[in-house]
Amino acid sequence: MPIICIGRQKIQSWRSWILVLLLGFGYLESARAGSASDAFADSLDPTSGQNPNLIAGIGDYFADWFKRVDETLAMQPNFMVPVFTVSPLLTELYRYDQYWEHLPNGGGNLKLFGAGKGLFLIPAKTIEVDFDIPPYEERSGKNPATGFGDYPVLLIKNRFVSANAENGNYMLSGFLAFTAPTGSNAFSTKNFAIAPSIAGGKGWGNFDVMATFGIDFPTGDVHKLGTPLLTNVTFQYHVASQNYVLNLLWPEVEVNYTYWPNGPFRGKNQVFLLPGLNVGHIRLYGRVTLNLAVGYQFAVSDAHPQYENNWILSARINF
Repeated sequence: MPIICIGRQKIQSWRSWILVLLLGFGYLESARAGSASDAFADSLDPTSGQNPNLIAGIGDYFADWFKRVDETLAMQPNFMVPVFTVSPLLTELYRYDQYWEHLPNGGGNLKLFGAGKGLFLIPAKTIEVDFDIPPYEERSGKNPATGFGDYPVLLIKNRFVSANAENGNYMLSGFLAFTAPTGSNAFSTKNFAIAPSIAGGKGWGNFDVMATFGIDFPTGDVHKLGTPLLTNVTFQYHVASQNYVLNLLWPEVEVNYTYWPNGPFRGKNQVFLLPGLNVGHIRLYGRVTLNLAVGYQFAVSDAHPQYENNWILSARINF
């Protein structure tokens, strides 16, 4: 990916690459519909001034966008996206999260506005691409500071296998996240980072379990930042009911575990428990729905290198 090798002043060039990526998806989708072979033949003809079949295929790709999204969602379990953990589900939504963290050793509090979330799109039947927004942070206490955190430039998710509730109720996905060091001095790691992860889930009736495992790799200063191993497990239950309000409720418990095999926190670990509640899908208009989630994350391990507890509020507009 060009993101990790360009200078900070050229970070915005990723937008051009994403446009190319979407057009490529359009070509592939048109191929599935049987029109791309003709378009490709036209592209080999030096007398062809245009490629109408390819243009039509790309137009059909965008015209069929929501049909493709519906077909994608129908092929996976109907779990709820967890309060905190990145899920193996493919989703198309806009998400805003708010964190209120209490820092260790009397270090004060940290507010994260947005928490690095943003727009999630499904450009192909097994692909999700997330365009996130840098969080704005406010820290009080010993070292007060305000400013933006690093830029979570892109997350690409690929669903390997899946089955809906009628055919097994499981899924397995992999994703790759890229972060650019554009934040203010108080909050930036000063390093590009790459985070590969694998995630899966399985449901039994109204109960499901989702889990992720990933590694955060900085592209430099490993001895200062380390390469933390991230493990998250979510236990979720759907209060399925004929009552409309009760049917919206998805209580959950998450276990969030981080281990540092190297770096300044070498040998330390952090374990959080997060009881939470998802509410959704609340019908707004047409296909547009609203999900709300709230959770309280608290440390249960002895070492607290990050924060002691965290209130989380999340709003997701699904479309």
